[in-house]
Amino acid sequence: MNSPRDWPQPSPRFVPPSGRTQPAREVSELRERARQVLPRVAEGAAERERERLLPHAQVRAIAEAGLLTWRVPRAQGGPGGSVADVIRFVIDVAAVDSNIAQALRPAFGFAETLLLNVDAEEDARWYPRLLAGHFVGNAGWERGGPNGAVTATLHRHGHAYLANGTKYYSTGSLYADWISTYALDEDGREVAFVVPRDREGLELVDDFDAMGQRLTASGTTHYRNVPVRPEERRRQSLARDRRTPMEPFYQLYLAAVEAGIARNALSDATAFAQRHARPIRHSSAQRSVDDPYVQWTVGEIASQAYAAEAVVLRAADTVDEAWRAGLTHEALTRASLEVAQAQVAAIASALRAAELVFDVGSASPTAREHNLDRHWRNARTVANHNPRHWKSAVVGAHALTGAEPPTTGLI
Repeated sequence: MNSPRDWPQPSPRFVPPSGRTQPAREVSELRERARQVLPRVAEGAAERERERLLPHAQVRAIAEAGLLTWRVPRAQGGPGGSVADVIRFVIDVAAVDSNIAQALRPAFGFAETLLLNVDAEEDARWYPRLLAGHFVGNAGWERGGPNGAVTATLHRHGHAYLANGTKYYSTGSLYADWISTYALDEDGREVAFVVPRDREGLELVDDFDAMGQRLTASGTTHYRNVPVRPEERRRQSLARDRRTPMEPFYQLYLAAVEAGIARNALSDATAFAQRHARPIRHSSAQRSVDDPYVQWTVGEIASQAYAAEAVVLRAADTVDEAWRAGLTHEALTRASLEVAQAQVAAIASALRAAELVFDVGSASPTAREHNLDRHWRNARTVANHNPRHWKSAVVGAHALTGAEPPTTGLI
C-alpha cells in the first residue's frame, strides 16, 4: 500500500459539499430553513423505506441548508443555539422520516464534542467545515467483544498512523463526508480520529439488517490500513470515569427520535382516516372521521405524541441548565436522570401511538402499500438501541439509595 504521505485523490463517486451554504447567524433563520426543507424531506418517506431507497439527496439537502449547525457558537460564525433547539429540530425531522433523524445523530454529537473539548486548532479546522455543509458520520461500535469492547487499532506508521479494524452500527456513514471513530493506540488507550469517507482502505458496507430504521446507513465499516494524518487524530479522550454532557445528549437524542415517530404516527393515522378508511357496517357514522372510536383512537395517538414531545423538551432544558451551571457533577447527574426518565416515557408513548395507528381502519391499514407498520418497527428498533429497563433501574436505584448513574455513555 502507499505510504501515509501518499494521500489518495478523492474518489469520483464521492460528491463533497457544494460549499454554497450560507451560514445562519440566528436560530430563527435555521428554523425558517427547516420549515422550507422538511416538507421536501417528507415526500416519499414511506415509499423510500418500503423500497429501501437510501435518502442521500434528503440528507444532503439538510446538511447544505446549514441545519447541522444549531450549536456552532456565535464566535465561530454560527447561531449559538441550545440543546433544546437541536432536540426540537430532531423531533421535527423524525416526524417526517425517523431514519434520517437518527442518521444525523453522529453529526450533532460531533458538534457537541467541539463545544466540550476546547481546542483552538480543532475549532479552526472543523467549524468552517460544518458551516459549509459537511456531515460527519460514525463508525464507533463493534460486534463480538464483551460490553462493546474496542479492538480496532490506530498505530503509528512513519509520520502518521494506520487504522485497522471492523466497526458496526456505523450510523449515517453512507451519507457522510467524514467518518469519526475510536481505536486503540499502541498503549491500549482508546483514541478518536476522523478521516474523509473516500480515504484509501476505508470501506462502507450497506448491510444494516434491523427490522426498523433500515435507512440509517448503520452497517459495517472496514478499516484496512487506512492512512490517518496526525491532525486527523483528535485530542479528545473518552471519559469513562467522570460524567460529561455527551451521555445525556446522545440518549436524549434517541428520545427525540421516538417523540418524532409518535408525531409521524399521528399524521399518518389522521391522513388514513380522512382519505382511506370507511366506517364499519354497524357504525353510527357515515364517514370514518365521524366515527367515535376513530376519533378516540386519533385523540389517544395525539395525546401520546404530545406527552412524548413534552417530556423530551423538558429533559432538553435540564441538559441546557447543566451547561449554564458549568457542567458540575450535580447538574450533569440531574440531567442524566431526567433524560433516562424522558427516554422511558417517550419509548412507551411512541410504541403505543404506533400500535394504535391500525385502529383507524379495519383490515386496510395493514396493507403493505401504506407501510404503516414502519412506525412500530422504527420505534421498537430505536428502543432497543440502549435497553430501557436499565434506565428505569438506574432511576429507581437513585431514588431508593442515592446510587449514581453509570458513566458508560448509555445513560
